[in-house]
Amino acid sequence: MGSTTTTTPDIRLSTDLISHLQKAIPQDGTRDSLLSSVIPSLLKSVAEIARDLQSSHHVSAAGTSNIFGDDQLNVDVQAEAHIRQAITSCPTIVTASSEEDPVERPVVHTSSSSSSSSSSSSCHEKYTLAFDPLDGSSIIPSNWTVGAIIGLWDGPSALNTPPSKSQFLSILGVFGPRTTAIIAIRLLSSLPSICLEAGLDNLTQTWELTRPALSLSAPNPKTKYFSPANLRSASDIPQYASLVSQYIAQAYTLRYSGGLVPDIVHGLVKGHGVYLSPVSGRHGAKLRRLYELCPVALVVECAGGEAVEFERGGRRILEREVRETDERGGVVCGSGEAVAEAVGRLFA
Repeated sequence: MGSTTTTTPDIRLSTDLISHLQKAIPQDGTRDSLLSSVIPSLLKSVAEIARDLQSSHHVSAAGTSNIFGDDQLNVDVQAEAHIRQAITSCPTIVTASSEEDPVERPVVHTSSSSSSSSSSSSCHEKYTLAFDPLDGSSIIPSNWTVGAIIGLWDGPSALNTPPSKSQFLSILGVFGPRTTAIIAIRLLSSLPSICLEAGLDNLTQTWELTRPALSLSAPNPKTKYFSPANLRSASDIPQYASLVSQYIAQAYTLRYSGGLVPDIVHGLVKGHGVYLSPVSGRHGAKLRRLYELCPVALVVECAGGEAVEFERGGRRILEREVRETDERGGVVCGSGEAVAEAVGRLFA
């Protein structure tokens, strides 16, 4: 495949990948920075995190914790730094916050990128980045697949605005035997939504298009998958215990790693699956809406699936505004028919 050099040095996006991304991005100049700097820079940070993980043979506590009180690993801190550094070259990303630093702060740009902010595209493009730099860090010591979760929002803040209207791009970085990225974009009703997979060629440092269209709508799947997170809550929620038993009786295949990103991506690659993370009084919600649930929900919806809240009887995740960065919730997401069946049993 041919490749096109972007404004981000060292990392390239293949021609095929660019052409597929262009299908969901207006070509009228209103979103020029998405392909000129934003997406290439974010994919560069994903590649850098992957390199760190492959060379960090001694994963250890960093001796620090985030505002939420979560202990940080050295690789958490490094991943955060890579994404923060990447967006300094993106003048249209004006605000950012993360699970490691959950306060929306102005982005300080490099002098070279700031000089380009006077361009016509920068005048009307203002974005906020909300991200979890390394989701699933608790399973890193066992060398399992983990991921990064990145969401891009219109405007100078991701708070107090409907995610269904303001969040338009999600990237899931997948760090396993291969480095891949799931990219979902939904901008205009007149343009198609896309959900695709790109893979990093380590030799050429090029992101290649590996799966042009991921779908959770596989007709009559031969194998059906379920991923039951927070399974301890089944001791408090009889409907959850009953639903898991039903899956076993119906010969569903269990696929659960303890990492949100690999479990969601497994369903996307297979074309079917349901991921459940209920919440009970004794076993509360761990997934943060701004940094995990909303970006993942956009990916799932762009793939033709559904993502609903556990606590609110199956309400669509992207309908409700995020008011605080520490808002947490449960989730049922995946193939539409599987989500509908689960919601029917959980909230009957």
